[in-house]
Amino acid sequence: MKHRTSPVSSGVDGLDDILHGGFVPGRMYLVHGQPGTGKTLLGMHFLEEGLNNNETVLFIHGEESKEEIIANGNAVGIDVTDAEFLDLGPDSDFFTEDYSYDLVDPSDIEQDRYTQDIHDAIREIDPDRVVVDPITQLRYVEANDYQFRKRILAFMRFLKQREITVVTTATPSTDQEYDTEIRSLSDGIVELTRGDGGRRIKVAKHRALGQREGDHGMEIRGNGLEIFPQLVPERHEHPFESIQLEFGIEGLDELVGGGFDKRTVTFISGPTGAGKTSTGTQFLAQAAKNGMKSAVYLFEEDMETYEHRSEAIGMPVTSMREEGTLSITEIEPRTLSGEEFAHMVKQEVDKRETDIVMIDGLDGYTTSIQGNEDMLVRKLHALTRYLKNRGVTVMITNEISEITGISNATSNNLSYVADNLMFLSYVEMDGSLRKVVGVLKKRSGSFEHNLREFEIASSGIRVGEPLTGLYGILQGTPRTGGPTEPNSYE
Repeated sequence: MKHRTSPVSSGVDGLDDILHGGFVPGRMYLVHGQPGTGKTLLGMHFLEEGLNNNETVLFIHGEESKEEIIANGNAVGIDVTDAEFLDLGPDSDFFTEDYSYDLVDPSDIEQDRYTQDIHDAIREIDPDRVVVDPITQLRYVEANDYQFRKRILAFMRFLKQREITVVTTATPSTDQEYDTEIRSLSDGIVELTRGDGGRRIKVAKHRALGQREGDHGMEIRGNGLEIFPQLVPERHEHPFESIQLEFGIEGLDELVGGGFDKRTVTFISGPTGAGKTSTGTQFLAQAAKNGMKSAVYLFEEDMETYEHRSEAIGMPVTSMREEGTLSITEIEPRTLSGEEFAHMVKQEVDKRETDIVMIDGLDGYTTSIQGNEDMLVRKLHALTRYLKNRGVTVMITNEISEITGISNATSNNLSYVADNLMFLSYVEMDGSLRKVVGVLKKRSGSFEHNLREFEIASSGIRVGEPLTGLYGILQGTPRTGGPTEPNSYE
């Protein structure tokens, strides 16, 4: 007897995380989903993992031939060639021969053949793992739902007595009673879906061990299934230290009260072309001078453009990359789920011990990442909380629609996520457009409540003295003399 007590790995790391370690030994699991969602691939991962552990595995199939299954697996890097196979599908000559059942119900003959074939194979092979793809083939040979339930219960008991872990697959049926029946009989249910939010996976039930709730990101790529569990912010013990990170520009550092604290989230908001990305990059360049490592994720421009624009104003991002103080990642639109992006950032922090993460920009994130906007905002909030708990400082650029003035600190009502809010804006002064910079919020420490003129030149960012004696700057049309006096610039 096997007498295994530790969880049985599914063969997919992300799924094992969701299952709190893997499948319970000797139990039966249902993988449920529409055609093309990856049910069979998950079963093949499960069997390949067994083969890698020198276990005996059995693939019971009825819709595809052994050759097709092996070829489909090889196409995505899954090798189940050494598995045992039991084909319950009809032979090709079924369509040319005349079968007649004069004295017995045809289901009785098929039922006996299926049952005997499965029992004989399992007794002979004595597998550790079994995949039944699909389990519905057993339903087709039963006279009614009552008989099907009896058959499945007997099948489960037979497998449990032999301590075999089983993964079955099924497509949602129009017969609600049948769906309910097969789900209730299973010890665990893994649901696969595919829609506007990309591929998703959810564990709806997992007896004995429980599961991580919610649905999670999933992709099918060259190495099979890749699963990205939702990021759960963990509490990391970091003693509070009020260490301020500077921009390295005198006027800007004076404006923000000496700098923004480590382990905070800063939003830089402003209209297009105002200088949000350049301001954030200046923050990273100054951090590099102090020996800190940063990572920037580009959602709205390509890497070459970003490097060229930064170098043109004296920010040495190329040498920063070469020295290992900066990594730059360009995100292709609609290729990642929110969970996969969070996983990418987490790996970056783990591998390089990154101090600062910059997301450039927020609108690009919500349009480039798969899923609806509200869901993505929640995932971004979870990511920033996770990073702060890890001791990482976060900077996010955010485009707002107003060209002059500012009515909202951030788009998407995300100001609650920010510890610090800096904004850039255009204002009309002396008949021309000029830029100003200000701070609306800083959770810890003081900051200037005045605005300062802001300029980007070939030598870099310049920030002037506080603008005094002007009113209506936030409306985009400054005036002198007092709040109620006419605008002298009109």
